[in-house]
Amino acid sequence: MASTHDHPGEQAAQDAIRLIAIRDTPLSVDEVLRAVGDDAAGGTAFFVGTVRNHDGGADVDALGYSCHPSAEDEMRRIAEKVAAEYPVRALAAVHRVGDLRVGDLAVVVGVSCPHRGEAFEACRKLIDDLKHEVPIWKHQTFSDGTEEWVGA
Repeated sequence: MASTHDHPGEQAAQDAIRLIAIRDTPLSVDEVLRAVGDDAAGGTAFFVGTVRNHDGGADVDALGYSCHPSAEDEMRRIAEKVAAEYPVRALAAVHRVGDLRVGDLAVVVGVSCPHRGEAFEACRKLIDDLKHEVPIWKHQTFSDGTEEWVGA
């Protein structure tokens, strides 16, 4: 009998990156779930980032995201790096730009792999690298009238 690692389903898919997008419209967890579906995946991990009502001890009244024109290309570069590091069967990442409200989805990423541990690790690497490297900036306005820019 062959080793389980010899089965094609244990390997990374050749076209693992299924969805990379920056949008000014509401995001859909269901769209990302459909994009990362793969019959060979035993584990699928997601991260959903939402707009919260506070940051750094201050109440947030408004929030807007903007990005550099290269941001989507940078997302793809990071996705390719993650897909090369892990046995990714499917990967998707979408980020919102524009004005958002508390509770709105700001980012949704998903990764499916043959096993859950790999899926968790790859998903964590994907969202952490996106947050640190993609030129997307967050402008927050606080209830006390102050504001700040945060971003890669």
